[in-house]
Amino acid sequence: MNISAEVFPTLPALKSLGKLADLRPVIIVDSREQCPLVFTNLPSVPGTLTSGDYAPRGLEHLCAIERKSAADLVASVTHERERFERELHRLRGMRLARVIVTASRESIADGLYRSNANPRAVLASCDTFEVRYNIPFVFVEDDAAALVERWVFLFCREMVSGANDLLRGANGCEKIEACAHREIFHGARHELFWVRGRRTP
Repeated sequence: MNISAEVFPTLPALKSLGKLADLRPVIIVDSREQCPLVFTNLPSVPGTLTSGDYAPRGLEHLCAIERKSAADLVASVTHERERFERELHRLRGMRLARVIVTASRESIADGLYRSNANPRAVLASCDTFEVRYNIPFVFVEDDAAALVERWVFLFCREMVSGANDLLRGANGCEKIEACAHREIFHGARHELFWVRGRRTP
């Protein structure tokens, strides 16, 4: 196989990508969420996610956020530990993954939940999972929805920024090629005129 002779097609980009400048990201809310967060700054739609509870539509394979209440968290690190670790294993492959806990770390440390689980053991499991799966656990009592919106927006902005960089790079190459072609054309034209005994206009 002659790799050097391989011809690549143009990138399969949508012609309407420029319309992104007038749009905002849409958050998918997993349909299995019993008490979903209410978003006020970004639009949201129900859907089925393979990982996490919230994700940007169109990029749900790259970004996902798992939401846990205090009770959910305690259950997830005790009798539902194996299932939770499988979920974290799926999330670890994301470009951006978070576990957002809708309770303060202090309230977990004080045992303010309906369980006999040891608070120190619960938090130790969270810290261990953070390191094992490289997924931050973020504890927030208020404004959880706003924080999810911020993560989704910033992630989508970075993705668009990367696409813009790619476009600028490709356009830069086209401009360089165009300049080179003009130089070659003018050089050949210059030589042709001198061969014929005339000056280049």
